[in-house]
Amino acid sequence: MTELLFTDLGLAEPVQRAVQARNHITPTPIQAQAIPKLLKGRDMLGIAQTGTGKTAAFVLPILSRIAHNPPPKRGRRHIRSLILAPTRELAIQIGDDVQAYAKTQRLFQAVIFGGVSQKPQAEKLKRGVDFVIATPGRLLDLMGQGYLDFSHLDTVVFDEADRMLDMGFVHDVRRIIKVLPERRQSLLFSATMPDAIARLSREFLTDPVRVEVTPPSTPLDRIVQTVHHVEKSMKQKLLVEILADATLAKVIIFTRMKHRANRVAEFLKKAGISAAAIHGNKSQGARQHALKAFKDGGIRVLVATDIAARGIDIDGITHVINFELPNEPESYVHRIGRTGRAGASGAAVAFCDASERAYLMDIEKLTRVRLTVVGNGVVDMPARGREAGGFPTRPSGAPQKKRRRGGQNNTRREVRASDKGNFGQVTAVS
Repeated sequence: MTELLFTDLGLAEPVQRAVQARNHITPTPIQAQAIPKLLKGRDMLGIAQTGTGKTAAFVLPILSRIAHNPPPKRGRRHIRSLILAPTRELAIQIGDDVQAYAKTQRLFQAVIFGGVSQKPQAEKLKRGVDFVIATPGRLLDLMGQGYLDFSHLDTVVFDEADRMLDMGFVHDVRRIIKVLPERRQSLLFSATMPDAIARLSREFLTDPVRVEVTPPSTPLDRIVQTVHHVEKSMKQKLLVEILADATLAKVIIFTRMKHRANRVAEFLKKAGISAAAIHGNKSQGARQHALKAFKDGGIRVLVATDIAARGIDIDGITHVINFELPNEPESYVHRIGRTGRAGASGAAVAFCDASERAYLMDIEKLTRVRLTVVGNGVVDMPARGREAGGFPTRPSGAPQKKRRRGGQNNTRREVRASDKGNFGQVTAVS
């Protein structure tokens, strides 16, 4: 069977040159399925996780469409494409991809999120841009101030739509949709397909084609997972001992709480280990600086909360350390998926104190993987919690994990509070 190449997909010539400049020869499965259909103008529901190449799957057809009907060389630019993302980090990454793939076309973009000054963004939007990449809350604020005109919009993309729902943005998205032209191409991408996403697709998409892919292999296949049973007061000491091993070259450490992320980062710096923390209370400038330093190798350790880490896609992460286990087992899977990418092996280390035993059991039930116990932990898992030959059961008297509906709203308040009253970065594509 002949291998499919990017040159076979029907992309416009400037876009093909940009793809070749990045040394991309063969498309990923999501790109091979999505690009030809999107070039025909179809609406799309895409089920794909981070790491499948989904951003290029929708960015390249949009750029190809613009190449066939380019903006005027002089005069004001009009917004041709709107891309909505649930987090600032994801919006920035999409903006970076647009900038890279648009190098052969003189296009301009505005990446909108909270935490930076409004003035440069407002000035850029007044002059006109071709792309707007935004978080919903910031976009609504700018729309309310009259900075955006979507009358020339061709395409709207909802990326990581399931996370938008989890973070409580569905009403914001509906408000945005109401002001967009009815004649448009609409794309919705989600890592999962809950009933709420199915309803959303019926509401926003017109006769969509559905494409669905999974990563070449699940993260668990390539990740060595271990657990240390340790007293809470001994976690920092154990962390420094583990990080003494130089093979832990690029490490993300996860905590549940923002204040804990700060404390861990400060403790590591005092121990002579280069580290930085990112979470919702950090300024956007501080978050971007920390991410860039981590990506470029300026710091060895990034300490993050789950929300702050969403959308981060950095290659070469050797280890993920769960300093605190998440109270939602799905978050554990998302956490450890930061390592073991692009065919590389990875390692995930979990610290489990007595109060977290129930969380560990939930994780092992979900993943159906028994984490290997290592070290001389000061706290031993009681045998009663594990049934011979089976997966762990919740020990008697362990705290029940509460799944309150209000948890999503609390998450939304945290994100929007840090987002409120500020405006995002604007970059020009050159």
